Amino acid sequence: MANMKIFSGISPPPLLARLLRPTRSEEPAALRAFLRRQAAFVAQKTVLDYCRVKAGRQEQRVMADPDFRAALRHCRWQVFLPALADVTALIEAWLRPHAEGREPVLAAALVRLHVEALAAEPVPPEEVEAAEAALRALPGHLAALQLEPPWPAHRLPLLAEAPLFATLPVHPDQRRGEAPAIRGALRFHIVSTQQEMERAFAPAALAGRLLATAAVPEPAG
Repeated sequence: MANMKIFSGISPPPLLARLLRPTRSEEPAALRAFLRRQAAFVAQKTVLDYCRVKAGRQEQRVMADPDFRAALRHCRWQVFLPALADVTALIEAWLRPHAEGREPVLAAALVRLHVEALAAEPVPPEEVEAAEAALRALPGHLAALQLEPPWPAHRLPLLAEAPLFATLPVHPDQRRGEAPAIRGALRFHIVSTQQEMERAFAPAALAGRLLATAAVPEPAG
């Protein structure tokens, strides 16, 4: 214990500190995987946690009901699609200071990344129309966000909020007064996504890679 007191106030040497610090990625491919994973997490965690709390001791019976499972699947997809756009918008706001003067190029690169992330998910036939509509709306959404200073995670307007309330497989009469808690859970997971992104990526280098990728012309078909 005495030795611990002696060394407790000593910081590691700079070289050792650098070696112990996790390496932050600057790879667009890693960002694409992060985008897909976090959007799925935001949607699934927000929806499932609420439904499990509402089901309580009847969780196994409720979750086994075919009609409920179908409604739950629909809800998760309806929330995942805008959550993917929300995480893309979160990334755009974080990287924009490193793309000064080239903001539209950054947005175009992130739209491309978004399309690739969604392409990795097998969209059910009944959700294809919603997925296509979400993709069509994304460029305009990012362009509108770029008319204002970057939104912080705790204030970013969330596209996922309206579909979440519209499709939750719990009747509105059974969730009276619970809107703030539902909305707060969604926001919490978005803020957590921001924190994960800050730990995982080097923003300046990543923005540079994305801008360079966006400048590369598409291969001739």
